[in-house]
Amino acid sequence: MVKFETITAKEVNIGKNNFLEVARRKAISDKGENEFLSISRGFVTDNGEKRYLKSFTIPLDENVRKFVSEALLEV
Repeated sequence: MVKFETITAKEVNIGKNNFLEVARRKAISDKGENEFLSISRGFVTDNGEKRYLKSFTIPLDENVRKFVSEALLEV
């Protein structure tokens, strides 16, 4: 079984109940740990709970992070 731990996250509200989150997470399993970045979209329920709809992950590799950040600014 894999357990996910959020190390740090930043969030911005989009629309009425929706949010976009960029987070550094850790996946922990019997085989070890793996850190990665995730970009997630979700919504907040009437109870105030976060529900995630879509997520995209990228490795912590500096070249990949640089490519993604530059590409986001260019498109």
